[in-house]
Amino acid sequence: MALSDEPAAGAREEEAMAAEEGADPDPEALAARGAFDSFGESSETRELLGHLRAVRGDPVAREVALERFRVIMDKYQEQPHLLDPHLEWMLNMLLEIVQDKASPSALIHLAFKFLYIITKVRGYKIFLRLFPHEVADVQPVLDMLTDQNPKDHETWETRYMLLLWLSVTCLIPFDFSRLDGNLTTESGSTQVPVMDRILRIAESYLVVSDKARDAAAVLVSKLITRPDVKQKKMAAFLERSLCALAHSSLQTLGGVVTADGVLQALAQIFKHGKREDCLPYATSVLKCLDNCRLSESNQTLLRKLGVKLVQRLGLTFLKPQVAKWRYQRGCRSLAANLTLPAQGQRAQTPQAVVTVDSDEDYDVPEEVEHVIGELLAGVKDRDTVVRWSAAKGIGRMAGRLPRELADDVVGSVLDCFSFQETNDAWHGGCLALAELGRRGLLLPSRLTDEQAFWPKVRTVTGMVSRKPPSGLHPEKQLPPLCWSKSVAVILKALTYDEKRGACSVGANVRDAACYVCWAFARAYAPQELRPFVGEISSALVIATMFDRDVNCRRAASAAFQENVGRQGTFPHGIDILTAADYFAVGNRSNCFLAISVFVAGFPEYTQPMIDHLVTMKISHWDGVIRELSAKALHNLTRRAPEYSASHVLPRLLSLTLSPDLHTRHGAILACAEVTHALSRLAAEEGRPTAHYLDGKTVDGLKQIHHELYGRQLYRGLGGELMRQAVCVLIEKLSLSKMPFQGDTIIDGWHWLINDTFRSLHLISSHSRQQIKEVAVSALTALCSEYHLVEPGERSPATQDVLVLQYLAELRSPEEMTRCGFSLALGALPDFLLKGRLQQVLTGLRAVASISPEDLNFAESRRDAVKAISRICQTVGVKAEGSPDEVVCKVNVPQIYSTLLSCMRDYTTDSRGDVGAWVREATMTSLMELTLLLGKTEPGLIGADICEQVLCCLAQQASEKIDRFRAHAGKVFIALLHLDNPPIPHVPHRVELETIFPRSDVATVNWNAPSQAFPRVTQLLGLPTYRYHVLLGLVVSVGGLTESTVRYSTQSLFAYMKQIQGDVQAMAAFSGTLLQVFQDNLSNDRVSVPLLKTLDQMLANGCFDIFTVEENHPFAVKLLALCKEEIKKSKDIQKLRSSIAVFCGMIQFPGDVRKKVLVQLSLLLCHPFPIIRKATASQVYEMVLTYGDEVMDAAALDEVLAVLGDTAWDAELQVVRGQRNRLCDLLQVPRPQMVSKPRPC
Repeated sequence: MALSDEPAAGAREEEAMAAEEGADPDPEALAARGAFDSFGESSETRELLGHLRAVRGDPVAREVALERFRVIMDKYQEQPHLLDPHLEWMLNMLLEIVQDKASPSALIHLAFKFLYIITKVRGYKIFLRLFPHEVADVQPVLDMLTDQNPKDHETWETRYMLLLWLSVTCLIPFDFSRLDGNLTTESGSTQVPVMDRILRIAESYLVVSDKARDAAAVLVSKLITRPDVKQKKMAAFLERSLCALAHSSLQTLGGVVTADGVLQALAQIFKHGKREDCLPYATSVLKCLDNCRLSESNQTLLRKLGVKLVQRLGLTFLKPQVAKWRYQRGCRSLAANLTLPAQGQRAQTPQAVVTVDSDEDYDVPEEVEHVIGELLAGVKDRDTVVRWSAAKGIGRMAGRLPRELADDVVGSVLDCFSFQETNDAWHGGCLALAELGRRGLLLPSRLTDEQAFWPKVRTVTGMVSRKPPSGLHPEKQLPPLCWSKSVAVILKALTYDEKRGACSVGANVRDAACYVCWAFARAYAPQELRPFVGEISSALVIATMFDRDVNCRRAASAAFQENVGRQGTFPHGIDILTAADYFAVGNRSNCFLAISVFVAGFPEYTQPMIDHLVTMKISHWDGVIRELSAKALHNLTRRAPEYSASHVLPRLLSLTLSPDLHTRHGAILACAEVTHALSRLAAEEGRPTAHYLDGKTVDGLKQIHHELYGRQLYRGLGGELMRQAVCVLIEKLSLSKMPFQGDTIIDGWHWLINDTFRSLHLISSHSRQQIKEVAVSALTALCSEYHLVEPGERSPATQDVLVLQYLAELRSPEEMTRCGFSLALGALPDFLLKGRLQQVLTGLRAVASISPEDLNFAESRRDAVKAISRICQTVGVKAEGSPDEVVCKVNVPQIYSTLLSCMRDYTTDSRGDVGAWVREATMTSLMELTLLLGKTEPGLIGADICEQVLCCLAQQASEKIDRFRAHAGKVFIALLHLDNPPIPHVPHRVELETIFPRSDVATVNWNAPSQAFPRVTQLLGLPTYRYHVLLGLVVSVGGLTESTVRYSTQSLFAYMKQIQGDVQAMAAFSGTLLQVFQDNLSNDRVSVPLLKTLDQMLANGCFDIFTVEENHPFAVKLLALCKEEIKKSKDIQKLRSSIAVFCGMIQFPGDVRKKVLVQLSLLLCHPFPIIRKATASQVYEMVLTYGDEVMDAAALDEVLAVLGDTAWDAELQVVRGQRNRLCDLLQVPRPQMVSKPRPC
């Protein structure tokens, strides 16, 4: 949290999302927002302002200049003070334009737009000081403002700045009557005095709907509070304002705007006016506010202004004095706090001063109680800005009250921290406590002052002596207003979190609680906070490490840093701050799993951190937090193993059967992690597991599954979480080598894992993958630990049961069941696979193959491919081994055949290209298998296999989906640059290493089309890769994504330009292109983008070399393929693409041209009107381009007229006549109607 004027303000949303997802925010980007040393764009800004006259007439240039200036100024929103040395010359340059009578109005408005941008960044209070405010400036500014049109929404910046400028000129120390002169003109009419003119203008702008209303309120406050104006105009203005406020309907837009302007003006008047001037009217204004019932309005701004005005009225009722009884810390030194304790010396802190108010008994007006009641209600408002304004009002009011009355206020604020109150009340209470603490209104002396413990039986309008409430013994009565209670409620607020539906509330409360700690650190001397150092430091560390929200973690880190610097009493403060700085706590996983381990190394924080995780976080509503908390407990167990074994684990076991689902889930996960950590620690120390885990604990762990099964907690809505948690428990207990060999619990665990695989289709899609993964991990650990009879020996009965059962489940009609048991087979240890490897691979090969009945089972095919790769890694490679034992020369071709067939999986359904999941998994499996063979038995990689693998990868690396293209490129590079030994039989290895040098491996971003396609298209020059690269490239060139189409097209055309003069290369390329077309006839995935690619290539003259020969074989073959592709097609997209290709082929001379015209004439009478219109449009453009080559010049105009004037979407009988007329003009035979044969 950036501790500024808005303590509850959060960091930017995209930065927070990145941090929460585990991505580290870029420190340079973050630092750049607030790391400027000076106004670096001074010269550019001077140039922009100097050219305003030049750009005024050009709307585009004017908008560009304005936007550029806005961008420059916005950089300094967080450091506006850097503009201060430059404000004067910027103002002078702009006012020179404004005050120049020759400047056109458009230029003046533009100058005021620039002035407003500066004001928005720096703030009008600072910027306005520089405006000229002499007597001579009043009349020109007033005249300029009078000439403005309040209804012109394009020039509101001008009116806003003029009103602010006029408010500055109202500060001149001369009576306005001196500016009037003779009010009677020669014609006998009477002029309006300057005072009345200004007031009239200001009041008129109080009811406008733009930002000029805010400036008008400032102007009114400056004007009305002038000595010469308040006597004449103040009473009447307040009467008019209250009347307008009383008659404003808060249900209409006009009423809201009027109320907003009046409230702003009144708040400003009571802020800047003298108390004796405003006090006579304060009661009337307060009554009017009560009648308006602003607190019931749904307009946040009105409620905020109401609270602001109420507190100003309250300050008017009270004497303008600072409470003498307040706490004053006195002189403070950061250096002393940091150096003296480090040297082992006692810091000599100046004694805090608390003086007694000698005027404690002065009468407090009755209205004050009502004002404080309104502020306390505002502290509980539903909007943050209202609560923040009310909190500041409480702090200001308490600072003027006698000590006894301030005690009542503090007590009322502490009442906000009841668990019966909403999170809004807690948040407002924290803000109010921070304000009270900052002002020294929470006295540490109450800790030892026994009399201060007892509340007074009084209201803020009366006083009696202190005594305990009747009916309670003094020794049993708790001190409701003691300082320690403030600390206690803040510690609770630091962990405040309440679930509401699918999310929670309380982040703003925790953020504000950190602000309170920050404020206390600055307000109080170290000896005052010393009794609470342990509690506050632990709470802040816990919030820094374990809060769910990045804003709260950063707020806690800032508060901890402030306490370390100001107090100097936090244990190991500097060391913790070094590890848990602003950027480090931005990553939630890093906080839970890394920084927490470092901080737990300091014994003062170890146990509080563990207790917090067990008490608060394992039952958190967010599942991610519960999982991170369990892992954090695993890491922290090493810091306190005895405590974890004797206290934490028994408590967690008692929570595993909690009626609350989240608590039960988190407790099981935590039991698993803590048990695993203790067992690992015992193994490292050479001790038995029983040293930390007694028999009762082990039995409790074993009974978790039985208890959940008996209560049927694996079913229903919470069954997903229970399955996931118990699978993690099975894995961790197996890794911990719990003594369960031969126990019935093993069968129970197997039942759960198998039932989970069978029930995957019943599990929600968002958690299915996670449950599948943890079940597979649990199966691996379980089998490895409890089914190995002797090292290297297996139980034949177990093998038969598991393997045969899993193979049978592969034929399930449920896709998810196939997924689960495919991964289960891949997770089995090697001793269970030996002897049945070939059988397992055959079963997985059947799942990975596409068949008509399971065409859409892409996920099962993906998981089968993953399982094949994992099995190969598990059993290992031995060239002369048995195919039932290891990967060998017998089954390697079969495995590669299965994987390469999966590379051709382009299945699509309602989810899109689901076959891409299979291809991605296959690419990974091919890489793993090839690397495995290359490192152990490179001789098993045949030349044909290597060529097929690399060609398939090259095709994927040239296709349109960024993610899969990037994956293919990385796999291709990994195989190409493998060393010790290299992959054998790589085609064109030397050329490939030239195209993809080792130096570029780490820098190439394959996700970026601009970097990927220029490299991939170079493979078109290598015959082995040309077909597959071209197959992938045409899909990208004819795709839909703009960036992919642009860069793939540029790269393809660049390659075509290189070979344009090489007849042999062009022949090879065109032959390959035609072969791709022929192999993918009626395959819309390829043929439609291929037609689009051909259109672009023909339009860009890529085949001009073939146009010099009549009836070139390329043109003849291409025409035949296009006709075959669209034959009987009803695909609009395909037909329109073919029209463009036919029109492009008109450039080929000979019979091809005549046949193309015949084909186009057929399309002119296509049954679909949209095709007829598209054909006519394309033919029209073709005739304009190639008319001289296609027909006689005499017929050209008539052809164009027929094409342009005919309604081609009319009836076919009408269209057919015009089509036949075109055929005659083009000298091609008219198409003849063919009657369909009648059925017998």
